[in-house]
Amino acid sequence: MTRKKEKPIDLTNIAPEEKLKYEIAEELGLLDKVIAQGWRSLSAKETGRIGGLVTKRRREREQKNS
Repeated sequence: MTRKKEKPIDLTNIAPEEKLKYEIAEELGLLDKVIAQGWRSLSAKETGRIGGLVTKRRREREQKNS
């Protein structure tokens, strides 16, 4: 099996959906870890926390726009 080559993260050129994920990682103090070691370096608890907050913010945005 070959491993997928990891590309360096360019925070200036990311999709809006991805930007929210990075913003939340930064708020939780995990952005440096993600940049240095990638998303795979996060624990399940950390990943779940980010995912939960992403979902919460998306719902809040949808309610505002309705």
